Amino acid sequence: MKLNKITDRLARKSMLSQNGLGMVEVLVTLFILSIGLLGVASLQFVGSFSNADALNRTQAVFVAQQFSERLNSNAKPSDVADGFVVDNTYFNEDIYNFANLTCSTDGASPYDCHCTAHPSSIANCQTGDCDSSELAEFDGYQMSCAVVRSNPNAKISLTCTDKNLGDMDLCTAGSIHEVIVSWPVRSWQGSERVLNSACNEADSDNNDCVVVEVAL
Repeated sequence: MKLNKITDRLARKSMLSQNGLGMVEVLVTLFILSIGLLGVASLQFVGSFSNADALNRTQAVFVAQQFSERLNSNAKPSDVADGFVVDNTYFNEDIYNFANLTCSTDGASPYDCHCTAHPSSIANCQTGDCDSSELAEFDGYQMSCAVVRSNPNAKISLTCTDKNLGDMDLCTAGSIHEVIVSWPVRSWQGSERVLNSACNEADSDNNDCVVVEVAL
């Protein structure tokens, strides 16, 4: 009997000595947990930016290399110098980035607007014969479609550092052709990007790019 009483007193004393989890402990736990979750979210955000940059660069390299291969395959012997040249139409800015086309669908992406069906105003050199000027326009159209397939804001251009300004060729044999694929970028958390001057003509421009040089 005495043993039972002693046991009951010890049990009640043990229960009275136990304290519940206070509000302060709960708030501290929630604060630490929220800091950890914010860190994870920040890593995911930065990772998404890095993945997008990597995808844009990979696609730009692919398109620029493909265009350089087309220039090589469509080059013809020069009439005034030793080497090869491409048709002057390749250096017409209007054949790139759909500058010579109009879109009748408001809000449509460049790819959906211009590339799901071949425009009638551009000769289809896959199904018919084309002269060198038509082939240049066809290549400009196809490369423009390739560059906006994954990034609707990307642009493509072709420039030349001409060795001889006195002949009829806009890019004389042996001159350097520059294929440039550029796309807009933005900094995150105040970080400064080192931008390539080849794709940022004005101080207000904020583009990244891939440049492939070709000598024919």
